[in-house]
Amino acid sequence: MMKVKCTRLPSGLTVVTERMPHLESVALGVWIKSGSRNETVDEHGIAHLLEHMAFKGTRRRSARQIAEEIENVGGELNAATSTETTSYYARVLKDHVPLAVDILADILTESTFEDEELRREKHVILQEIGAADDTPDDVVFDRFAETAYRDQTVGRPILGTPETVMSFSADQIRHYLGRNYTTDRIFIVAAGAVEHDSFVREVERRFSALPRQPHSSPVLDTALYTGGDSRESRDLMDAQILLGFEGKAYHARDFYCSQILANILGGGMSSRLFQEVREHRGLCYSVYAFHWGFSDTGIFGVHAATGGENLPELMPVIIDELRKSSMSIEQQEIERARAQIRAQLLMGQESPAARAGQIARQMMLYGRPIPNEELMERLSGITIERLTDLAGRLFFDTVPTLSAIGPLEQLAPMSDILSSLNMKAAEAHAMAI
Repeated sequence: MMKVKCTRLPSGLTVVTERMPHLESVALGVWIKSGSRNETVDEHGIAHLLEHMAFKGTRRRSARQIAEEIENVGGELNAATSTETTSYYARVLKDHVPLAVDILADILTESTFEDEELRREKHVILQEIGAADDTPDDVVFDRFAETAYRDQTVGRPILGTPETVMSFSADQIRHYLGRNYTTDRIFIVAAGAVEHDSFVREVERRFSALPRQPHSSPVLDTALYTGGDSRESRDLMDAQILLGFEGKAYHARDFYCSQILANILGGGMSSRLFQEVREHRGLCYSVYAFHWGFSDTGIFGVHAATGGENLPELMPVIIDELRKSSMSIEQQEIERARAQIRAQLLMGQESPAARAGQIARQMMLYGRPIPNEELMERLSGITIERLTDLAGRLFFDTVPTLSAIGPLEQLAPMSDILSSLNMKAAEAHAMAI
């Protein structure tokens, strides 16, 4: 049985805990239902900059004091920015939960955003942008998102650009924070050796300065998947290839079906793509499939890393595996995918940090923690017919997105890839008649 307790404070703040009595530590954090997608046109990168600046000094603590106070008790403190969420989290021994709550509240309600710290941190992020640009398997994903969701915040790199990052002022950061870090969008979650009532009291006392829900909450622009072709030739040893399609949003009926399909196609060493592309043909050293959900859209993709000389054979083989999945799937494959997802779910719950993050995501997406039994029940209703039908719609009824970087001289033009997809779709349709 789940031991999750949830309290909604009068301020609108939601506090959730799960007691794990066999532990001596607590993972706790603040999750905000706001990320890079909540930026305006002239705020590209400000969500990530704010995450950095939160640790650079408050009215009561310097940046060094923030680091020293948490590490003096053996604790850890970190943060992360994603497309639709931002999180600030800590892990400490159970006796030091009040300190961790106080530090998290301090950095989120009392940060000063001093000019010198801001100037310094901008240059740190410029180095981060440069490092990302030097990492081809990062670049291929950024270019993919930009191409799949052209000229939209959902498709922009989270880090921003050197020009936008250098342009931000402390007042702009405060404006973004005040608009997005409101109590109706914040979930404070703890998992481990935590007592719910005492944790709620600490949170209520420390987070009283958070802004309340505004009269009109910011509304996200609806994502519009466009698809397209992005190629960047670089003098690299290997080519990074990402072929993808519009996937399913978290609340869509086919979301969990898409997760299973991604697992069957490329979720491990027993998956179809790994066995056919890597093991049987030796066409690449890495290949996998994935499905990412957002609030109103999703991405289903296949990523491969290979030498440029393998590209003429690699792409047709990948497309053929997509075609096969729209025609035939074995029950054994579904059972294996379910078992893998179940194992990942349960193993993750053995970590308080992973469990706190899982609860926070469920609260933001569904407004409540989801019992394991309910998650597995959603997976149990997935049939062969649903999967093959979904594969046909995902891969052959939409415009693909191709992102590639590296030695691309032998990569077929997009027109050939589209023709191949259309041909495979026709074959699959003929077989189904």
